[in-house]
Amino acid sequence: MPAQIELCNFAPQVRNFMEELSRNNDREWFRAQKARYDSEVKRPAERLLLSVTRWLESANGLPVRSKLFRPHRDVRFSQDKTPYYTHLHAAWSVPDGRAWYFGLSPDYATAGCGVMAFDEAQLLRWRRAVDGPAGARFETLVTGTGVRMNAPDLAEVPAPYPPDHPRAALLRRSGCVLWLDDLFDALSPDPGAGLTAALGRLQPLQDWLSDHL
Repeated sequence: MPAQIELCNFAPQVRNFMEELSRNNDREWFRAQKARYDSEVKRPAERLLLSVTRWLESANGLPVRSKLFRPHRDVRFSQDKTPYYTHLHAAWSVPDGRAWYFGLSPDYATAGCGVMAFDEAQLLRWRRAVDGPAGARFETLVTGTGVRMNAPDLAEVPAPYPPDHPRAALLRRSGCVLWLDDLFDALSPDPGAGLTAALGRLQPLQDWLSDHL
């Protein structure tokens, strides 16, 4: 069966499976539905990851590593003992630390790009860039694009930057990931095309991170 035909129902199938899993989140139910999980969620997701990997490698000129996150939760240190996640998450990464992200659940369909947590050298370069003209360029790229950023990580602007710095919110970050939400319609009928289109919208921001980190 051609991959495009198989993937046309990908998003509805994943959402339906995760909705059922949220109502039956136990190992016995999942074991009974394992073949269905493989055919409706895992294998189509793997094909989607491969398609996006090829697109990202072409767009960035770098080797790209993909990862489909496993459905099993680590409950050893959690009060929530439900054994399975009720979402599908995937990521692609390149050697310099940047990554792309995809999440699909009954409640959200989102794509993102960036660096979850800067290492020490990246953090210094980020702050220098944000402090100067490159920071203004970054704000221009973000403004009016529909991109979402998580709340800043730090409560205060780090020294030596003034508390009233014009880009104080950016300086208070220890990582930077940018998100596009509400992608349900974009994933139908061709999730590969819809997802790469979303990642293409994020590419100028990813390029900025590549240039300055």
